[in-house]
Amino acid sequence: MEIRKRILQYLEYKGISKYQFYKEIGVSNGFLDKEGAIGSDKCEKICYQYKDLDPLWLILERGKMILSENSFKVSEDEIQILNDSIEKRHTRQLIPIYNISAAAGLVSLFNDPTGYTPIDYISLPNTGKVDGGIFAFGDSMYPLIKSGDIVVYRRIQDMFNSIFYGEMYLISYDMEGEEYIVIKYIQKSDEPDYIKLVSQNQNHQPKDIPLSKVKALALVKASVRFNTMRSN
Repeated sequence: MEIRKRILQYLEYKGISKYQFYKEIGVSNGFLDKEGAIGSDKCEKICYQYKDLDPLWLILERGKMILSENSFKVSEDEIQILNDSIEKRHTRQLIPIYNISAAAGLVSLFNDPTGYTPIDYISLPNTGKVDGGIFAFGDSMYPLIKSGDIVVYRRIQDMFNSIFYGEMYLISYDMEGEEYIVIKYIQKSDEPDYIKLVSQNQNHQPKDIPLSKVKALALVKASVRFNTMRSN
């Protein structure tokens, strides 16, 4: 269970509204509805604001939610250590690698990743939280990425408000009922409500598409290339 879900469980148990929580902790509305890790500073504020909440349960899901009278209070340094362990797990997570053709497209994979068996797993340091990886295809991003490289991605939920222009993305878009899957830089278009798809390979011309045609989007976080040594 994620930390945000455990916070919601605690709030429901105590009868505390989300609005009250946001005000007391000093976070923006919708904080509990987002994805991703919660930093140590936020966990510290939560644990110090709600004295009966067990930090071990909140951060590591160990023990019970409510501290008993005989329980000891975890110190600030210990909370930092707990949060560091969470960050390390993110940076050393096992990343599932999927066969995109077997997944019947990116939209299908993103909508139900648990319905597809990874063909392998890799572990990369310092990538942060990612959702998976696929094998790259085509030569539009060559020489930065070539066909057969592994592209590690983080899925974007809010496609209309979370695009960082100039970054590389894994994109699925629909044209006349057919799904196209590409790896491109996304840049701003001169046309309103359009985005510009730009390749690393200068032989591929930029293409403007309506943002409404994008059906799945993921930020490329890393790429992996395997060099096979041949023996004589």
